[in-house]
Amino acid sequence: MSHDQPETPYLELLARGAPAEAYERPVLRARAEGAPAARLAALERAKLLALRVRGELEGRRRREAELSALFETAHDLAGLRDLDAVLQAIVQRARSLLGTEIAYLTLNDPQAGDTYMRVTDGSVSARFQQLRLGMGEGLGGLVAQSARPYVTESYFDDERFQHTRTIDAGVHDEGLVAILGVPLMLGSGVIGVLFAADRRARVFEREQIALLGSFAAHAAVAIDTANLLAETRSALAELEAANEIIGDRSEVIERASEVHDRLTELVLRGGGVHDVAAAVAEVLSGTVEFAEAHRAPATAVDRSRADGHAVRHGEDWIAAVSASGELFGALVLRGHPRLDPMDQRTLERAALVTSLLQLARRTADEAEQRVRGELLDDLLDAPDREPRLLRERAARLRADLDAPHVVLAAGIDAPDEAAGRQRLWSAASHLAATRHGLAAARDGGTVLLLPLAEGEGGADALARRTARELGTAVHAAVTVGASAPVAAPAAGPGEVASAYAEAQRCLEALRVLGRGGEGAAAEDFGFLGLLLAGAGDGAGDAARVAGFVARTIGAVVDYDTRRGTDLVRTLDAYFASGMSPARTKDELHVHVNTVAQRLERVGRLLGPDWQSPSRALEVQLALRLHRLATAVAR
Repeated sequence: MSHDQPETPYLELLARGAPAEAYERPVLRARAEGAPAARLAALERAKLLALRVRGELEGRRRREAELSALFETAHDLAGLRDLDAVLQAIVQRARSLLGTEIAYLTLNDPQAGDTYMRVTDGSVSARFQQLRLGMGEGLGGLVAQSARPYVTESYFDDERFQHTRTIDAGVHDEGLVAILGVPLMLGSGVIGVLFAADRRARVFEREQIALLGSFAAHAAVAIDTANLLAETRSALAELEAANEIIGDRSEVIERASEVHDRLTELVLRGGGVHDVAAAVAEVLSGTVEFAEAHRAPATAVDRSRADGHAVRHGEDWIAAVSASGELFGALVLRGHPRLDPMDQRTLERAALVTSLLQLARRTADEAEQRVRGELLDDLLDAPDREPRLLRERAARLRADLDAPHVVLAAGIDAPDEAAGRQRLWSAASHLAATRHGLAAARDGGTVLLLPLAEGEGGADALARRTARELGTAVHAAVTVGASAPVAAPAAGPGEVASAYAEAQRCLEALRVLGRGGEGAAAEDFGFLGLLLAGAGDGAGDAARVAGFVARTIGAVVDYDTRRGTDLVRTLDAYFASGMSPARTKDELHVHVNTVAQRLERVGRLLGPDWQSPSRALEVQLALRLHRLATAVAR
C-alpha cells in the first residue's frame, strides 16, 4: 500500500486535465488494497478539494473563452462592413460557447407588423429558416413583450406563451425541445430576439443566459451601427446629388433667361404658335409641335390642365394650351422621356405664351368675323349699295364678290340652343375666312356666302360639304340649304337676298322631310325644287324645268333617241291606264309581254324604285313637262 501524500494523485489528474470520473479511481484503488480508514478519509478530502479546484479551473477557462468571443465580436463591430457577416458570427459564437445544437436571431418588421428569421446556425429545416411570426406569438413574443430573457426546458409542454400552428410546425420540423431567448434592445425598445436551442431537454444556467444576453447586446449594437452607416451613406449621396444640382444651376438659369428673352422677342414681333414651338425645340434640343385640341392626347391634356404643369405621356411631354377655361390645344415635346424641372418649366412657360398668342389671334379673328358679318348684312339688307364700295370692303377681307357665289342657310340641332347657335356662328365664320367668303348670324341660324370654285361640283355639293364640315366643328347635326349660284354678288346685290330666301326654303324643306344634318340645294328635291327655287326670269325657269326633266327621265329619253324605241310613249300609256299592263297593251295595241319587257327596261334605266309613290309622281310630272316642251319645239 502506498504511503504517498493523499493529494499527490489528484495533483497529477489536475495537471493532465483528466475528466471528473477519473477522480474516483485513487479512492477505489486504495479501498481495494485494504487501506486504513484514515487513509481513505484523507483521499476523500483530497478528491473533493481537487474537484473543486478542477471546477474553478473549468470556470476560468470558460470565462476566458467567453471574454475572448466577446472581444472578437467587439472587434468585428469596430470594423463593420457587412451586417449579415457580423450577425452570423455572433450567432455562431453563441451556439459554440453555450454548446447548443442551434442558435438563431429574429428581427421585428414594423411595416409588416410581424417578426422574421434573420440569421440561423445549425438549422436543418427550410420551413423553420423562413418562419415569420405574428407579434406576441411564441416564446419570442413573450421575450419581446416583457423585454426579459425566457427559457423553456420543453417547448411543447410550456403554457406560458401563446402557441400557434405556424410556429409549432416550424419548431417541430427543426426538432427543438429546450429554447433560450434573450431580447435585442435599442434604447427601451425590443427590435428582435436572440435564441439558443437544443433538440433535447436541458437546463440553461444563469451564466449561459447572461452570456447570450451579452451577444444580444452586441447584435443590437451591430444593427444600430449598420442603420447609422446606411443613413450616413444616404445623406452623403443626397449631399453629392445636391452639389451636382447646384453645380448645374447656373447653366440652367442661363438657359431659362435665354428662353425668356426669345419668347419675349417672338411676342413683340408678332410671331405665331409655330414660331414659339420652333424656339422651344431649339432650346430643349428636341422636337416641339403645337397640336390642335382635337389632335392632342385627351387624357394627358386633361391632366396637364388640372395640374397646371407639363405631364409625361409615353416618351413625350404634354403641356396644355388653355386660357379662361378654353382649351386651344397643347405643346408636345417628343422623344424626351427624362426632363429636368427647369426644362419642364420652360415647356410650361412656352405653353403660357402660346395661350396668350391664341387669345390675341382669336380676338383679331372675332373682329374680322364682325367685319365679314357686317358686309354680308349689307348685301342682304341694302341692295342699293355702291358696287365699288362693296368690292373694296370685300378685297380687304380677301373676298372676290365678282366671282360666282352660293348663299347657304345653316341651322344647328342642339339641346342648348343659344350655345349651339354661338358655336355654329363661330365655326361658320372660321369656314368663311378660310374659304374667302362671308358669314353672319341671322334669323336664329347662320348665313354664308361662299365662292363656288370650278371642279368642286354645284351648289348641292357645296351644301353637303358645308353641312359635314360645320357638323364636325360643332359636334352636332348641322342642316344646310343652298341657293342657286349668284354670278357676281357685287354687281347685283339684290340677287343675294333672293338667293338667301331660296336657301332658307331649302333648309326648312330638309327639316320638314326629316333630313336634318344634311345639305341640299333646290335641284336635290325633284319637282319640289321647282317650287323652292321661286320665281325668276324666263330663261332661268326654262333651264330649271329642263334640268328637272333630264334628272328624272333623261335616261329613258336618251335611250329612245339612240335606239328608236318607244319607252316614253309606253310610260305615258302606263300611267294613263292606272299603271295596269293589261290596259296599257290595249292602248298601245301590242302584246302584254311587250309592255312587260318595256317596263323592265325602264326599271333598269330609272332604278328599281321608279314606281314608288314619290318617284312615280316625279316621273309623271317630268313626262308632262317633256311632252309640253316637245310640242312647243314643233
